Amino acid sequence: MSAATPATLRAVPPRFAEAAVFWFRFGWISFGGPAGQIALMHRELVTKRGWLSERGFLRALNFCSMLPGPEAHQLAVWIGWRLHGMRGAIAAGTLFVLPSALILLALSWLYMVGGGMDGVQGLFRGLAPAVLAIVFTAWKRIAGKALDDGFLRVLALAAFVALFFFDAPYLAIVAAAALAGLASSRWFARSHACPADADDLMPTARIPSHRRMALLLVVGMALWWMPVLLAGWLGGRDGVHFQMGLLFSKAALVTFGGAYAVLPYVSQIAVGHHGWLDQTQMMAGLALAESTPGPLVMVLQFVGFVGAWQHPGVWSPPASALVGAAIATWTTFLPSSLIVLLAAPFVESIQRHRAVALALRGIQAAVAGVILDLACAFGSHVLRDSDGGIDGFAIITALLAWLAMDRFRIGVVPVLAVCGATGVALALFQPG
Repeated sequence: MSAATPATLRAVPPRFAEAAVFWFRFGWISFGGPAGQIALMHRELVTKRGWLSERGFLRALNFCSMLPGPEAHQLAVWIGWRLHGMRGAIAAGTLFVLPSALILLALSWLYMVGGGMDGVQGLFRGLAPAVLAIVFTAWKRIAGKALDDGFLRVLALAAFVALFFFDAPYLAIVAAAALAGLASSRWFARSHACPADADDLMPTARIPSHRRMALLLVVGMALWWMPVLLAGWLGGRDGVHFQMGLLFSKAALVTFGGAYAVLPYVSQIAVGHHGWLDQTQMMAGLALAESTPGPLVMVLQFVGFVGAWQHPGVWSPPASALVGAAIATWTTFLPSSLIVLLAAPFVESIQRHRAVALALRGIQAAVAGVILDLACAFGSHVLRDSDGGIDGFAIITALLAWLAMDRFRIGVVPVLAVCGATGVALALFQPG
């Protein structure tokens, strides 16, 4: 019997304080972008702690995969809401982002004043192979549960091929998978309602009143736009901070697929139109975001920091940079969190309808293919050196990390700590 089995039988969520400590701790170890963070969440919340069932986790992942914004962060917000309501969502969303925001703020300052990055790059070089091992282990476990027949396996493979080889639009893949799931009713007559498992043993989410939903929308919109309008009042409508608030708000609403999808859009406006920073600085920001825990879309905080530093207006450069970073982070994460909170109460009731369950069955298979595509893309980056050749250190580290976690049941934190320290030592002490 696995260690997670007893936990999956309990009918109550963890204490709020216990969950809050977890999300803060998770924020410090969530390396590897969306694929790595989803894999870590699955390992920690489903396999290790049993706070969510496999089906509950997949339902949340299916839901968040269809929304604009940072998927891993939205998944954390949904899980926090499901466990402890509004306060759980706020705690999960905030504590997941807080460590990466603080770390990236310090690194952005070092970057602007000319600090070195060798140690940071070495840290990521050591951590990335370990995260890759976590990703593939979690994908194997998720796929084993989600792809329980040949039709779903074919659908997952088709989604992977469409993304990996043809770079097909993500939304088109999701739509096609939903239609394929609906069509599958001709071949699969069995019920697609979710069986009662650990997640279903929680009280069913109550549908809030129209008044409560309207209040949430009004308060959320006010919190979203008040800092942006204040920046416009202090620095003018043409000021860098107000324009950043508009840009990152749009990016949060219209971009699907995470940081790699949002970056070209932001780069086109921030670099090409406004000239807040150059393309080299944009790529440096992506490297820093990849080197730190938390959502990869935190690269937008770097854009806000550097762009405001270089165009301070009436502010001093450091003060302007702090305001720019704050606005970028606020308008990146609050809109996507608001979308989750507005839709979350209806997800479970909607998914009980047969047509929706069939469509989500197809989407679930496609998501498995999407995760594999993210894992392969991440792996192709991790396992190659700067010259494009095979990185022997990364391959050996990934294999050893996989053996340590999967075969010898060593925890994620010790494995990440050893791999990260090894990468830093290699970067600082290697000849030349």
